[in-house]
Amino acid sequence: MDAKTGLGETEEKTVGIRGRKFTLLTPKSIEEHIDAESPLNDFPLWAKVWEASWVLADFLAGLPPDPEKRLIEIGCGLGLVGVVAASFGHKVVMTEHNAKALAFAKANAALNRCSDMEILDLDWNSPAIYGRFDYVVGSEIVYHEKDFEPLKNLFERLMKPEGEVILCEGVRRSSLDFFKEMQDRFDLKAQQKSIRTAEKTVLLILCRMKRRK
Repeated sequence: MDAKTGLGETEEKTVGIRGRKFTLLTPKSIEEHIDAESPLNDFPLWAKVWEASWVLADFLAGLPPDPEKRLIEIGCGLGLVGVVAASFGHKVVMTEHNAKALAFAKANAALNRCSDMEILDLDWNSPAIYGRFDYVVGSEIVYHEKDFEPLKNLFERLMKPEGEVILCEGVRRSSLDFFKEMQDRFDLKAQQKSIRTAEKTVLLILCRMKRRK
């Protein structure tokens, strides 16, 4: 255990977004955070900086900040998206429901001088946040069909009437099915993005959603 952070063994990763550098504490070993009794049902997806988070963070960094508008991130994981958005002038609330993820998000907000940002626990199935937001954002949150209906209800609860949902997801069956279902309630504008590394190319969908009028 790292006595300074209380997060277990960590390592630092640096991410560059629009000319700025952000440092994130990440788990040194993901195995430390796997539930031995339920390794598949509660796999710590939060413990990695996903490519979709880079793309969403970059998009929000390029979105002109408005002091009258508020943004809430759902499933913030390690906190990259919210930290970047706040650093580029947005008024941000980050949320998670995993206690370890919340601890990392708070540590990374402090590490990147965003310690005054709200970071809250949010259960998608029983949300206890009552404000409404101009933007509801998330990256790699659509993995399980059981989450489709809770997410739809969460969007309705958290969005202002003219608000917008902005999601970035990997191209996979669950995300494609989810966006197809969203067309019943929302107008969607989707862009395909890709991130290339030496080992692979990751295909992503950046989707902006507004309520149908």
